[in-house]
Amino acid sequence: MKLVILGLLMEGDSHPYELRHKMKERAMLHYIKMQEGSLYYAIDTLNKEGYVEATEIVKESGRPDRTVYRITEEGRQLFHRLLLEQFESRTTVFHPMYAALVFAFHGDAQRIHAILAQKVEEQRRIVALLHGIYEEHIPTVPRSVLHLMKGRWEHAVTELRWLERLAADAAAGRLYEFGNPLEE
Repeated sequence: MKLVILGLLMEGDSHPYELRHKMKERAMLHYIKMQEGSLYYAIDTLNKEGYVEATEIVKESGRPDRTVYRITEEGRQLFHRLLLEQFESRTTVFHPMYAALVFAFHGDAQRIHAILAQKVEEQRRIVALLHGIYEEHIPTVPRSVLHLMKGRWEHAVTELRWLERLAADAAAGRLYEFGNPLEE
């Protein structure tokens, strides 16, 4: 969250509501694991630590006051450090279904197939959504962001193919087989 806030503030001074709007506008919640509710806490922490500072308080009738923040020089240094740390980060992704697949051959194939069929449909919607987000943002975001968006879309397509293959095996009662390689 700190990297996202500092990165958005590198683009210009903003108040938290504006930052949240930019996150939604750029569909960041589809690409970055973050909890939206932690935005205000993170800004408060960054402010206390001297990485951002309040520049003004905007008062509008009928609305709560909005504090506009800007990134400090220390914040710029932190941003660059966090940016490079994120590029260097290595993590293994564990799919929530992996543990279940280890024991799927003990389960009810029909119920497993029904669940997988639902997941396939849901994943098709995700693929379409991510493709639309990518297409929509081509004229408005830098190439680095397009790589992010297209990469996430490609991962979703791969997930869809995997789920379709898994669902087909479940439908055919093949989750119980031993010694047969998966078809290409």
